[in-house]
Parts: sequence; structure tokens; C-alpha cells
Amino acid sequence: MTDWRIGELTDYRIKDKQINSNIGIFSFILSHLTHLPIPHISPFPPVEYADKDGLLAVGGDLSTERLLVAYQQGIFPWFEGEIPFWYSPDPRFVLIPEKLNISHSMKQLIGSKKFRFTTNKAFVEVITQCGVIKRKGQRGTWITDEMKNAYIKLHELGYAHSAETWLEGKLVGGLYGVRIGRVFCGESMFSSVSNASKFAFISYVKMLIEQGIELIDCQVYTEHLSSLGARMIPRSEYLKYLAVH
Repeated sequence: MTDWRIGELTDYRIKDKQINSNIGIFSFILSHLTHLPIPHISPFPPVEYADKDGLLAVGGDLSTERLLVAYQQGIFPWFEGEIPFWYSPDPRFVLIPEKLNISHSMKQLIGSKKFRFTTNKAFVEVITQCGVIKRKGQRGTWITDEMKNAYIKLHELGYAHSAETWLEGKLVGGLYGVRIGRVFCGESMFSSVSNASKFAFISYVKMLIEQGIELIDCQVYTEHLSSLGARMIPRSEYLKYLAVH
């Protein structure tokens, strides 16, 4: 067993390919560590050790420090039951903001002024709706209370942001994610009215372009985001954006 040391603490340990060794999964075992005293030393194994599905590590907590280190290294959490799983897929599904594809029907919808767009006005409501909205093919949600509370804290500290769609004063769609330099890492979106999440996404991308964002991380493929112009790039290319910014 190899210790991954963080300062004088050695609570993080990696079991070297003893769990599901056929796909090389590393397992994190956490006892007491709740913060990272030396931010430049990573608690994660190299992303190259991720399996074919992108799974890199299992366990740990969702402290602000750990989440920020994860995003800076191209890693994001996903819950399976009560345990966080850490992913770094290759290839990575991303959108170059300037290559946003807006369909004719969406241009008409935007021009109709049917919806109203805001940012960071209802973060808690957005992440809550993302967690409870029913999705085709999913039996439950990966946005647990622990996950929600962790991202609310990131929002309060200015790292996590939301974009909202309103219809007649009611929140009907939105998205949230984490901004790392000039990369926006999208986490989840919801829609209770047709095209509400697309409206929020398109409106937010336009704003992010004005703010100098150069890449939007969509994490894994969805047909919904593919229709808006997202595409796959090698993880190594994605990491270059994070290294520069």
C-alpha cells in the first residue's frame, strides 16, 4: 500500500490496483482528513490511472479545498449511493463558446422574449431542482444533500455559479457549475418547461464569452449538448486549458 502524503498527514491512502485490478481503479480510503494543508500537493492519483469509463478514485469528502483541487486537475465528483466517485474521462466533452450552435427555432424563441434570464439569483433553487427533476433512464439522483451543501458553499465563496430561466416570475429552468480561471465546468441543468434549460445555457454561454471564458466543460456526452455544438476532445487537450488558466 502506498501512502499519499499531505503535509504531515497520511490519512489518504491509495490501494494500488487491488480493487477491480482488471481496469486499474484506485480506491481512496479516508479516515480523518478534512482539509488540504498544502494545496499544491494533490490528494488524487494521476488522471492517467482512470479506467476506460473515467473512474479515477472512490471515497473522501467534499470539502471546498478538495473540490477545487479536483476541478483544477480535471476531476469531478459523482455520487453512487452515499460514496463520492471521482471521474476524469478521456475524451472529454466540451464546448468552445464561440462554436455555440443556435438553431433557428431557438433564435425565434430568444427573440420572442418569452423567457427572462438571470445569473446567481436562485442558486439553491437551481441545484435543488437539478436534484429532484425526473430524468429518462435514471432511477434516482446523484445530487445528494452532501453534494448540494458542498456546492452551495462553493457558491457562497464565489466559485460556483448558476444561470436561471424565468417564465411569468417562476423558475422553470437553469444550470449550475464551477468556474476555474477561464474554464467553466458545467455540473447539471434542469427544465420544467420545454427549451428552458437550452435558453439558460445559450444565454449564459453568450455572457461567458463576454467575460473571457474560453472553454465550457460538459464532462460526458449528451445529445442535448451535442446539438448545441459540444464535442469530444482528448483529456490531455482539456488539461492544457486548466494549466494555462
